[in-house]
Amino acid sequence: MMTPSPSTVRLAACVPLLAVIAGSAMAQEPGASGDLDARVRAFLEKSRYQWHDMNVPESDGRRLYELVLEHGFTRALEVGTSTGHSGIWIAWALSKTGGKLTTIEIDEGRYRQALAHFEEAGLSGYIDARLADAHELVPKLDGPYDFVFQDADKDWYARYFELLYPKLASTACYVAHNVSGRGRRRGNPGFVAALDARPDLETVFVSGRSGGMSVSCRTAGN
Repeated sequence: MMTPSPSTVRLAACVPLLAVIAGSAMAQEPGASGDLDARVRAFLEKSRYQWHDMNVPESDGRRLYELVLEHGFTRALEVGTSTGHSGIWIAWALSKTGGKLTTIEIDEGRYRQALAHFEEAGLSGYIDARLADAHELVPKLDGPYDFVFQDADKDWYARYFELLYPKLASTACYVAHNVSGRGRRRGNPGFVAALDARPDLETVFVSGRSGGMSVSCRTAGN
């Protein structure tokens, strides 16, 4: 299901990450803890077969939810909102950790749809949605971020990472969509090389219907 990074000397620090990734593929429905949970679950159920426009599949949304919740992340950034499916899963987890998501979308039509979806799901208060060109906005962001989800223009993946790496918190995860592994034929080798060049990060690759995800995490001890 996943391929660990070549560096194994720090693997013990990554065990919680591996457990979350392995378990979240079959994650149970997040438990209800009030009216907001019921509202989000109802919205996701109603919209289950309506996500298009480059949104993540439900299985990947669940993985994002589990990562944020397991690590207790509170300062999240998403590059590439689309119409909000991934943002809803991330913000739902952040509603339980006391955090907030900043998400960036360049297309106004998708941005407006995302705003409506966030409102209907009851999560607008946990999301700072920006209509902007990420090429221009990302360099201006202050950080620090303890969770980053990247799902925008693939030819800029390595550039986004180099811009955001200095803005990561000491304990953080950097997740990129549509990244399937190492090798010239596995998609985005420049980005994967940029990940591998950072010895403080442990990276695993998670397979999925939409081409997989890379999940790169570091702890304060790394």
